[in-house]
Amino acid sequence: MGMTMTQKILAKHAGLDSVRAGQLIQAKLDLVLGNDITTPVAINEFEAAGFERVFDKSKIALVMDHFAPNKDIKAAAQCKQCRTFARRFDIDHYYDVGEMGIEHALLPEKGLVAPGEAVIGADSHTCTYGALGAFSTGVGSTDMGAAMAAGQTWFKAPSAIRVNLTGKLRPFVSGKDVILTLIGRIGVDGARYQSLEFAGPGVAELSIYDRLTISNMAIEAGAKNGIFPVDDVTRAYVEGRVNRPWTAFEADADAEYERTVDIDLGQVDCTVAYPHLPENAHSAREGKDIRIDQIVIGSCTNGQLPDLAAAAAILKGRHLARDVRGIVIPATMNVYREAMRQGFTDIFLDAGCIVSAPTCGPCLGGHMGILAAGERCVSTTNRNFVGRMGHVDSEVYLASPAVAAASGVAGHIAHPAELG
Repeated sequence: MGMTMTQKILAKHAGLDSVRAGQLIQAKLDLVLGNDITTPVAINEFEAAGFERVFDKSKIALVMDHFAPNKDIKAAAQCKQCRTFARRFDIDHYYDVGEMGIEHALLPEKGLVAPGEAVIGADSHTCTYGALGAFSTGVGSTDMGAAMAAGQTWFKAPSAIRVNLTGKLRPFVSGKDVILTLIGRIGVDGARYQSLEFAGPGVAELSIYDRLTISNMAIEAGAKNGIFPVDDVTRAYVEGRVNRPWTAFEADADAEYERTVDIDLGQVDCTVAYPHLPENAHSAREGKDIRIDQIVIGSCTNGQLPDLAAAAAILKGRHLARDVRGIVIPATMNVYREAMRQGFTDIFLDAGCIVSAPTCGPCLGGHMGILAAGERCVSTTNRNFVGRMGHVDSEVYLASPAVAAASGVAGHIAHPAELG
């Protein structure tokens, strides 16, 4: 029996000819990632174990993105601990205020992930890099601490679900709508500890940013990782960013899958995940009676330049509805700069939004947009659990940048086509 893409990558990094689903392996790593929330715990474990060196200072990335610029004394102490560790071991890829970005947007932008590589991060949305044909997955901080010293970790090779994509996206529809539709169909545990392997002719219709969004939210279906084939879209993105050799892997024709899920992109509409699970998917056209207090456009899921462009196209010449707060968060400093060059920031400001420095901020209920009891937010982030963005009696509705922008103008959940 053949292997899936993920199984092939893991076999290579384990030094094996093949692996099978459920097999325990020890695999070498190309990159170990941490942020200002998870890295301090990893550092504590690293030091408690008595480690005195890192395995490769060029293969560790520490990104201060959750609470930087620091929101309080505790956040400042966490960033200081990361900063001190990075200086101690001369970590090449340490990103702080001024050159930071939201980690899962920053690493691909910097060329730190390439097709065929194996990446772990002490953040559940590390699965984002499957968009580039890499195996990437989230781990705990203890595993991160050990991996910084050893350069390897253990995995149970996952089985896989094949997601067969056909057709073309309709106007206003994006990768966010595709992944919310998929999660709505299979549920938040529908791919538990499995690889979501995207395939089919519809893949070519998705931009690299659509793929980054879809892979990012694979974890919201319980998946170990999400992964896309390496094609011309992938190659165009990594060209000029990645300066080292890389290998593209393809699933074998006889690879074994637990099941196949078919999605016709032409049938996907603008989709909103109602509280309190990403699987609670509805058409954006159903939301006229759901009044909102805030929109958030950004995050590791939807803070890229095309995301801001989609929101700006909706907001240009329009203004947010009365009593709706709008928060726009570019994912990286480069995205921020280009958004200014293209006039997007002026559009957002004219529409009544504020534009934040890159940060995870409100996504995890951290800062820059916390909700009070009874408030509702349409957000382009990736989770909407109880209390995710603030008070336990607040509500988060997950959507694309276009839907978030349209909803901000309408004052209720709205489909962009409804604005006229």
